[in-house]
Parts: sequence; structure tokens; C-alpha cells
Amino acid sequence: MMARRATRSSASRLLYASLCSENTITLTSSYSPIALLVFENGQQRRNFSASNLARTKSDKDKETWWKDAMDKLRNIGISAHIDSGKTTLTERVLFYTGRIHEIHEVRGRDGVGAKMDSMDLEREKGITIQSAATYCTWKDYQVNIIDTPGHVDFTIEVERALRVLDGAILVLCSVGGVQSQSITVDRQMRRYGVPRLAFINKLDRMGADPWKVLNQARAKLRHHSAAVQIPIGLEEDFQGLIDLVQLKAYYFHGSSGETIVTSDIPADMEAMAIEKRRELIETVSEVDDQLAEAFLGDEPISSSDLEGVQPLLDGVISYLPCPTEVSNHALDQTKDEEQVVLSGTPAGPLVALAFKLEEGRFGQLTFLRIYEGVIRKGDFIVNVNTGKKLKVPRLVRMHSNDMEDIQEAHAGQIVAVFGVDCASGDTFTDGSVKYTMTSMNVPEPVMSLALSPVSKDSGGQFSKALNRFQREDPTFRVGLDPESGQTIISGMGELHLDIYVERIRREYKVDATVGKPRVNFRETVTKRAEFDYLHKKQSGGQGQYGRVCGYIEPLPPGSPTKFEFDNMIIGQAVPSNFIPAIEKGFREASNSGQLIGHPVENMRIVLTDGASHAVDSSELAFKLAAIYAFRQCYLAAKPVILEPVMLVELKVPTEFQGTVTGDINKRKGLIVGNDQEGDDSVITTHVPLNNMFGYSTALRSMTQGKGEFTMEYKEHSAVSQDVQTQLVNTYQATKVAE
Repeated sequence: MMARRATRSSASRLLYASLCSENTITLTSSYSPIALLVFENGQQRRNFSASNLARTKSDKDKETWWKDAMDKLRNIGISAHIDSGKTTLTERVLFYTGRIHEIHEVRGRDGVGAKMDSMDLEREKGITIQSAATYCTWKDYQVNIIDTPGHVDFTIEVERALRVLDGAILVLCSVGGVQSQSITVDRQMRRYGVPRLAFINKLDRMGADPWKVLNQARAKLRHHSAAVQIPIGLEEDFQGLIDLVQLKAYYFHGSSGETIVTSDIPADMEAMAIEKRRELIETVSEVDDQLAEAFLGDEPISSSDLEGVQPLLDGVISYLPCPTEVSNHALDQTKDEEQVVLSGTPAGPLVALAFKLEEGRFGQLTFLRIYEGVIRKGDFIVNVNTGKKLKVPRLVRMHSNDMEDIQEAHAGQIVAVFGVDCASGDTFTDGSVKYTMTSMNVPEPVMSLALSPVSKDSGGQFSKALNRFQREDPTFRVGLDPESGQTIISGMGELHLDIYVERIRREYKVDATVGKPRVNFRETVTKRAEFDYLHKKQSGGQGQYGRVCGYIEPLPPGSPTKFEFDNMIIGQAVPSNFIPAIEKGFREASNSGQLIGHPVENMRIVLTDGASHAVDSSELAFKLAAIYAFRQCYLAAKPVILEPVMLVELKVPTEFQGTVTGDINKRKGLIVGNDQEGDDSVITTHVPLNNMFGYSTALRSMTQGKGEFTMEYKEHSAVSQDVQTQLVNTYQATKVAE
């Protein structure tokens, strides 16, 4: 499958093959497919030699009805750095497969916009905000596609899409190359073991350099890669592609590049094609013993031995796995979360994961990935997380914001249901098993805003909007400021929160007063500190008595949890029924540190001793004892303030490099990389988020509007001593004023 810019009738794409140290496949192209084969510990995700991929007729005769259906099913996502062309590529895929009959641009002049950008805000801003699902048919194969956002503020949309997909397309821009969000998306694909194809597009753009992108993929993404196709010309001279597997040239004619013309390789490119084909064979032979023997023996290697890719969708079918070729695991809740391998077939019990929620025209729309079994309209299903038994009133397949009613769906498919009350991440079964799917990674919010409705009469709609958005987006959090009582919304960045403020105004007709953005600081301890606290109160009648002894200490770096509580008491100094109340007290106390009132994390609390009273001890007494014990020892543990640090990548003309780096230093940024790309400098730096407000305006001013930057969360790290003193003094002054 090829995609192209509307201004040209030819497809501008390139394909490369890559062998990586992970369990994935990568296929890359520019508006033409290029394949990457990715491996982990020397083991192939699937074998790519033609002899092993081919299925004989006798084999197929033995397969059940569902086996053939699932062999011809692919669940893929399309992900990339912002403005790399993901949504444009999806639009072309839908057009070339006949799913849509007209191509509309992301920022189209006709006001229609791309099919997958159904939200008005997406079409106005020219960016994808929510992931959107669709499906198409290519050569009798059903391909389910999820188009995801490229902006880092909406990274949860990528995260939960990759959690349920069997394969993905990583889109890379032939001008911009491997950019910061490209690396983030690739890391997310590694996290869930998603095989992928890389697709280098925009070969007809000024500055296009697919070989630069290929080298960046090797260096930055650690892809062991080789080209599967090479372009015939670049930029305004781009004409077509040479397929190194078939040794044929392809040209794309027609008003939308829909007509593929095959011809011989141009004479002036034959030498380059032979050289690049040899490089491809050498790369693939490193993981294919038969091919390696033929290569070392200088034997001729046919195109079938390489199993090459022509259009991108052919690559999806040839290289990305069907649902039964992917191993998925569930946790058996009846056996202490013992890991269970799912068969991935319709023959097993129903196991489905709710991975995305939306408020539709007919109520909550819940997106499900079915891992095993069959779901039918009218069936009763069980939410394992809540224990509730629910009926499926309506079952649909999605095409962006359009729906198609269906009667049933089986393992491997992605569908949506109405009228099912659940949260994102809940698992559904038919009740015969009690399995839950492992959860997805949800990053912590890094920025907050105070928000309040202008009119008191709109409070109901305001609360309704916030409740809905929290259910739909795990990275969008709502809370109350303990001092002022104001509503505080938290998210992944300024754009993330701005979008929700605008959606509240548009979708719920509520104008809101927005406070100044503020950073989500954290606190942590740096040394061990002992506590021994007795809470004793007598006021006539039953009193309160509870003593707790132990210590708090920092968790080791890289700990999977941010708070640990260990009961190390030997004997019955504190009755076991009071231990949960003690843990609850410490957790409650850690929600507000004594330095600046922010949550305390990366801390372990160990209970070693205590005392109780036969009459006066209670859960409340021990909970209060824990709260006061924490306050007693906290400052002795030498707490520090943590601030979110952002990974910032800037691209500026070299003439402004000195000015920009000087400004970064003033913002207390740490420059970790500085590369040259033509006339531009690409600067990579780590900068505290608190120092990045208003940076877009500052960068435009410094570079005469020619600079650009991307920013994503990296980590929370300790602030300098002078910054900590300033933050503590400001917090104390605020408390005194109140």
C-alpha cells in the first residue's frame, strides 16, 4: 500500500528491513513500504523464509473454520512522531482498499478533514487527539487499524492501543528522521512486544534523505536494518521505487497514485540495486541458517527466499502476525494470579479487555479486544474486576466515528459495546473463568491547573464533564486543593489540559476560569529514620490507644512501586486486625509531605513493634498513631523535593545555536546531545518543566520563527538546594497567609 502527498501523483515511500534485539518486526517506507525484521535474543518472532511461511493445501484442509478466518486477520496500529504523516497514511490505506472513496487532507481546504480525525478540535488543529479505530479488506485479509496521536501529551492513546494490537507500523519522516516521539513510540512497542513495520514517507519533500533515516534507526532505535526498496530519485525528482527482492521498478500513476506500473530497473541504477540487494541478503542471512549457507556459498538467492514486500499492506500481511501467532497471557485470580497462556482461539472461554472508553451518542462506548472465545449480542458477560454480571445490548465495529452493528465477534477481533458499565483496563469473561489481563503502563501527570465554572448554575454539567473525561483518559486526573477547595485538573502537558478545557466549553457549554499552570512536584526521603509514637487519649468512656514503632527509608532506584509497607512485628504486640489501619494511616500521611505539601513517593515503611490496649485500642487509634508517627520522623529522613524533568529536542538553524543553548543553560537545562542536520542544529536536553512555561514564544523570538521543539516527560529528579529553599519558603508563606 502506498500513500502520497496530494500535490503529486506518485507515491513517495521507501522500505527498509531491520533486525533488532527485541521481539518485533519493523517495516519502513516513505509512502511506499519498507520491511524491518526484528528479533529478540537471536530468536525470530516468526520465520520469514518462504518455505516456512507457505501452507500446503492438505494443512489447510485440517484447519477449523476459525483457523482460516484468524489466519486472514491482522490487528495493527499506526504510530509516529507528530506531523510524520500517520493519519495521512491511514487515509491512503482506506482509499486504496476501497474503504473510502475520496481522499481528504488533515488540514484540507475543503473543510472535511481526514476520516480518522472525527473530532472538530482535531480538524481545526490538524492533530490527532484520540486514537480512532477502523478496518479494511486487502486481498481477502481483514485488517483492523488504530490510528494514534503523535503528540506526547496524548501518549496514553498510543499506550493502550499497543497493549491490544498484534502488530504496528512505525512511520518515519524522510526529512525529520527518527525524532523524540519516534523513540518513545518504539520504546512502547518494545514494552508490549509488538512486531512492527517501519515506513519512511515524504520522499518527495525537500531535504528527503532515507539513508539518513536508516542510519538513525540503527543508531537511535538499535534496529539492525537494510533497505528492501530504494527510491528512484528524491525530492522533486522522485519517480518511483526499486524493489530489491523482486528486482523490479515500480512507478505510481493516476491522480492519486492508485495505478502501479511495473518495469525493469533503470540502467543507471542497476549497480546500486545489486549492491543494496547483497546488503539486504547479508542482513537477513544473520537470522536465517538456510539463507546464510546459500549466501556464504555464493549460491543464487531467489525472491521467494527473501519473501519481499511491495505495497505496505502486502507487508502487513506477509510480515506481521495473525492473532494466533501472538502469545498472550492472563492472570488467574483463583490461583493467586498465576499466569495462564491464552489459546487465542474462539474455541476457548470468553476473555476480553476493555482498553478504551468514549462517550457516544447512545451512552458509554467501550472498546474491547477479544483474546479468547466469542461474544454475542444479548450475551451475559462478567466484569472480573468488579464481579458484576452484565448483558451486551449492542455490539458494533468502528470506522472512525461511524458504527456497523454486528451480531457476534470472536477471538482476535476489536469491537465496541454500548451500555456496559466498566473502567478502562477491566477484563470481561463469560463467567466460566476468573482471568484478568495484565494492566497497561499509565504515566503520572506532570502538570496541573485550577479550574472552576464561571457560572454556579453550570456546576452539574461541569462535574459531569470531569467524571466522563476521567473515565476515558487514565492520565487525566481531578482532585481538590486541600487549602483552597478549588478543583485541580492534572495531565501530561499544557496542550493536554487546554484540549480538555476547550472540550468542556464546547461539549458541555460550560465556560471555566483557568488558573496558572503549575508543576506536579513530589517529595521523597533520602535516609532511614526511626519512629516510635504512642497515641493516647482519654476523655471519659472508651479512650484511644495505639503505639507504633519502626522506621522509614528510601526505596532502591528502579523500584516497581512508589510506596511499600512491611509488617515485621513478631508476635501479637499489635493485633493483626489493626495492621491495615496502620498502613492506611501511613498512606494517608504520605499524600502530603511537610516540605511543600506534595505527595511523598519512593518510600518504604517498616513496622517493627507497637503496643495495644485491651479496651481503648481501635482502628482509628492506630490510624492516627501512624499519621503522627510519620510526621514525627519525616524531617529526620532528610526529605527532598522532586520536580518533573522533560526531554526536550530542538531543531534550530545553526546560526541561532549559541543563543538557544545559552537560553537552555539559563533554564537550568542539561544538554546531552548536539547533532548537525544540514543547516540545522538538533539539540537534545533535559530541562525542568517548571522552567519551560512560555518556551514556544521564547524560541520563536530567538530564531525568527524558524526553530521548533518537542518535549516529553523523562523523570522526577531532586531540585537544587536553592530551589528547594525557595519552594519551601513560598509554601510556608502561603500557609501563614491562610
